[in-house]
Amino acid sequence: MAKQTWSKARIKCALEERGMTLTGLAELKGIDPRNFRAVWSRKVRSAEQAIAEYLGVPAAELFPDRYPIRRSSILSKENEDLIASQKAARDPDRRAAA
Repeated sequence: MAKQTWSKARIKCALEERGMTLTGLAELKGIDPRNFRAVWSRKVRSAEQAIAEYLGVPAAELFPDRYPIRRSSILSKENEDLIASQKAARDPDRRAAA
């Protein structure tokens, strides 16, 4: 069976089926409710994790475009890999010259 995708509507529906709202979950977790409302448009790790814990689903499954967490939001994954491989190739040269 294929993994189900989680849309905004599906996440909200799953919360509502359990008798919870984003505002209620924010209050339960002691997080500003504005952070929960912003989770749809930007990365809010605390809200993402709270929703994931409450639903019992990994945050990476709920918000797949935001995970895994990358150090740079400018570089694409391919460019990060390329730079890392180039740095790894240069490191032995520096040690030999020292």
